[in-house]
Amino acid sequence: MSNISDIIEAYLKKILHAKGKNMIEIKRSEIADQFQCVPSQINYVINTRFTVEKGYIIESKRGGGGYIRIFRIEHQKASDLIDDIISMIHPAVSQQAAADILERLLEKDVITLREKRMILSAVDRDVISVPLPIRDEVRSRILTAMLTTLKYLNK
Repeated sequence: MSNISDIIEAYLKKILHAKGKNMIEIKRSEIADQFQCVPSQINYVINTRFTVEKGYIIESKRGGGGYIRIFRIEHQKASDLIDDIISMIHPAVSQQAAADILERLLEKDVITLREKRMILSAVDRDVISVPLPIRDEVRSRILTAMLTTLKYLNK
């Protein structure tokens, strides 16, 4: 059974895709009322499920007339997406951010499930067993090398 965060995420993604646009504007309190949860639950979903690594930009205005805008980042070419990701992960990237990035690449059909699993295993914290922050820097270099190879193989 899905938890409330999964349900809210699915609802927001459904609205985003149903409109056929790359942006939706919501009111935190209205969504919280709809799902009978506290507004901080909406904040949690937005902050953890709609990140830059996952391909979203969030804009918000607090207060009575406040809103949250969720923008879906779309790229025309896979090479542009890879370039943006490489610049985002330099000079360091966490394991969770790397996983989110790879999930995004899978959703966009830039990589296969097999490639995602192989890359994830290569950048896992247990494989790169050096202390932080060096581990995140090494992970960034490995991921950059793999993405650069994919970029030129896909041309």
